[in-house]
Amino acid sequence: MYRVLIVDDEEPVLESYEFMLRETADFSLAGKARSGFEALRLIHEQEPDLVFMDINIPGMDGLAVIGEVHKKFPSMIFMLSTAYERFDLAQRAIPLGVFAYLVKPISKKTFRSSLDQARDHLEARSFAGEAAEQLLRKGIWQEMSAETWERYRQRCSLPSDKGLVCLLELEDAEAAVYTEIAEKLAFHYRCFQRMRLNQGLFFISGDIRREALERRLEGIIQERYPGRPGYYGIGGLYQGPELYKSCREALEELGDARSRTGALMRERVRISALRRNMGIAAPEELKKAFTALWHDICALQEFTLSPLAKAKLAALVMFLVDDLYGSYSSRAEEAPPFAAIEEIMRLKDIPEWEVWAERAFDRLLDRAARRGDLPVPLGKALGYIHEHYAEAVQLSSTAEAAQVSPAYLSRLCTEYLNRTFTEYLTEFRIKKAEQLIRESGMNIKEVSYAVGYQDPNYFSKLFRKITGFVPTRYAAETRSELEKIEKGDGSKI
Repeated sequence: MYRVLIVDDEEPVLESYEFMLRETADFSLAGKARSGFEALRLIHEQEPDLVFMDINIPGMDGLAVIGEVHKKFPSMIFMLSTAYERFDLAQRAIPLGVFAYLVKPISKKTFRSSLDQARDHLEARSFAGEAAEQLLRKGIWQEMSAETWERYRQRCSLPSDKGLVCLLELEDAEAAVYTEIAEKLAFHYRCFQRMRLNQGLFFISGDIRREALERRLEGIIQERYPGRPGYYGIGGLYQGPELYKSCREALEELGDARSRTGALMRERVRISALRRNMGIAAPEELKKAFTALWHDICALQEFTLSPLAKAKLAALVMFLVDDLYGSYSSRAEEAPPFAAIEEIMRLKDIPEWEVWAERAFDRLLDRAARRGDLPVPLGKALGYIHEHYAEAVQLSSTAEAAQVSPAYLSRLCTEYLNRTFTEYLTEFRIKKAEQLIRESGMNIKEVSYAVGYQDPNYFSKLFRKITGFVPTRYAAETRSELEKIEKGDGSKI
C-alpha cells in the first residue's frame, strides 16, 4: 500500500481529499499539512510515496517545499494543485520532476484518475527498479545469454540493445551526490545508477557517443561540485550480452586515472590516520574510516578479490592487530584474535570479505575501547591537549590542568595510550595539520604556527616522520585545486 501526504491550507479540501483517499484500496493517508514548514517536517518524518501539494500555502509555497526535499527524496511523487492554471508555475515544476499539475476544484473522477496513474507509475518503477538493481549488481559484470539480456531489456524498458558503463569516483562523496548526477544525466539518456563501494556505477542504454557523455558528465560535476577531486572510467559501447567488457574497460580506465594521481598516497595517508586514531576517535568515526579505506583498496576489483587486494587487506588488518595487541612487534603473551593472513587469503569475493571484515573490526574496536576506557585524570589531560594544542603545551602544564603529578600523567599515557605524552601531543597536532592542509588555504608555515610549532623546519620533519610525506608534497597531492593535474586527460576530473 502506498502512503499519501496531503498539503493544503483549506480544511474542506483536506477533508475532501482524505475522504476520497479512504475509498481507494492501494493508498493510505500518511498525514495532513497546512503550511510549507509543516509539510517539510512530515515529509522527512513520514517519507510518503505521493504528496498532493497545494502551491499557495503559508510559510513556504508548495514549489519551494518540493525544491527543498527533491534532492533527498528523488523518487517521491508530487502532484501540484492550484486554483489557477499558470504557465510560469508549470515551468518551475518541470525541473523538480512534478508528476501532475491539477487545477482546483478537483473532481472525484480526476482525483481517482490521478491516483490510478500514480499507482501505475509506482508499480512500474518498483518493477523496473528491482530489475535494474539486479542488472547493475550482477548482470552486466558477467557474460549473459541473449535470452537473459532480452528479459532485462523488457523489465527495465531499455530503448536500445546497446549500452555502456561508467564508473565515477568523487573524493568523500555521499551516495546522494551520485544520485543527483544520475538525475542530471537522465535528462539526456536512459540511465541507471547504483553505489559500488565508494564509486557511482552508471549504466547508460543507447547508441552513446563517448565524447558527448564526457562533456555532459564533466559539465555536471564542474557546475555542482567544483573543485572536488575525482576520477572516472568509461567503457566501450557493447550489445547487452557483452556489457561485461564495458565494465572491465571502465575499471581499467579508472585504475589508470587513479594511479596517475594521488590515490596511492591517499591510501597510505588513510592507513596511517586509522592506526593513530584507534582507541582515540569515536567507534562510528573509526568504522567509517575503515570502510572508506577498504573500499579504496577494493575499488578496482570485480567480484573476486585479486591477490594484490587480499595482500593489502591482510597487511592492513595485521597492522591494526599489532597496534592493539602487540602480537608481532613485541613478546606479548596474548595471542592475536584471529589468523588474519590465512583467513583473508581464503576469501573469494568482496561480499565474503565484507562479512569477515565487519566481525573482525568489531573485535578490534572492542579491544580499542577497553584500552580507551580512560581514567578521569587522563581524560582531563586529553581534553586540555585538544583545546590548547596550538599553544606551548608541556607535560607539567597539562598535569596541572589534570590535577596530577607529571610523573603520574606520563605513566597513564604509556599505560592507556600505548604512547608517551609527547608522542600523543605530536600525533594530535599532525592530525590537525593534515586537516588544515586539506581544507584551508594556509601555506605550510601558517599551518605550522596554527598547530603549535614555531619552527616550520622542525614541523616538516615531524610531519614526514608520522605521515611519511613532506608537507608540501602532501598539500600538492590532497588539496583539490592542486589535484587537477593532467587537465587534458578525459579520465581525470
